[in-house]
Amino acid sequence: MKMIFLGAPGAGKGTQAEIVSAKLGIPAISTGAIIREAIKAGTETGLAAKKFTDAGALVPDEVVIGIIKERLAKADCAKGFILDGFPRTVPQAEALDKMGVKMDLVLSLEVADEAIVERMSGRRVCDKCGASYHVAFNPSEDGVNCDKCKTPLSIRRDDAPEVVKSRLNVYHETTEPLKDFYAEKGILKLVQGCEKVEDTTKSTLAALNVSEE
Repeated sequence: MKMIFLGAPGAGKGTQAEIVSAKLGIPAISTGAIIREAIKAGTETGLAAKKFTDAGALVPDEVVIGIIKERLAKADCAKGFILDGFPRTVPQAEALDKMGVKMDLVLSLEVADEAIVERMSGRRVCDKCGASYHVAFNPSEDGVNCDKCKTPLSIRRDDAPEVVKSRLNVYHETTEPLKDFYAEKGILKLVQGCEKVEDTTKSTLAALNVSEE
């Protein structure tokens, strides 16, 4: 199954993508994680992307599309995949179509802006493996280190409230139109994001017709 997970920054699509990925045995491809790795490594692409992410703006299409094209060509995508963070604009979605990638389903996690600002201020991430946690809703076991690789967790600069609000404005203006784009194709499903991760997971799996067991 080839899927796209949509949702505003902090809606929880990354967490749900990881859960569904594990259940179905297909990779969850996070554009954000790939871009952050490039920024951390100080590559040419990373430096180009950094000025945009620092301002809460979108990375240019040509940079993102190139990264995605290379990733989808890898063997682990042969049986399906989940795209998390791409496409973010209608032109990107059209570029995906031109690449010959036919999506089976697009799932959009719906969460109010006010709740997202609260969520993201409490988010903690692992700079080493990219795992994401939340001090209230999804804490790591000790609240300090990553459960997966034991690296100390950190607060991302773009989780600051003023940057979050800017990112939400960008989402509503440039990404939300994708819902209409995919609704017209008949493959869009909406899922209401809940306060508890497990409640959102239950709704997500139901929308995908995937067993919770």
